[in-house]
Amino acid sequence: MKNIILIIALFVVGTAFSQTENQQDTVTIQTFAECGMCKDRLEGVLNYTKGVKFAELNLADKTLFVKFNPKKISMDEIRTIISDTGYDADDMKANPKSVDELPTCCKPGGMK
Repeated sequence: MKNIILIIALFVVGTAFSQTENQQDTVTIQTFAECGMCKDRLEGVLNYTKGVKFAELNLADKTLFVKFNPKKISMDEIRTIISDTGYDADDMKANPKSVDELPTCCKPGGMK
């Protein structure tokens, strides 16, 4: 009987722990990215950032969808990474030096 109670208790604790470890938030960030190179650059940077589970840029509406673990990275940190990569992130403007380093097609209005 003690073994059964112990097994059940370990199962409940293990399940609760795994649920808190896998917490995820999602955010959609507006940016000016408009070409395939922008998509590759942003997704590449974010998908290899600790705490980010998934990032995908929708070129049609220039939005970046990001799933992340809020215990490891914040939305502001994500926006800063995007800005440092050379793109606007909602109301956070792109780092001007990073924008200068982007290919012409990736700069604001570069595809026009």
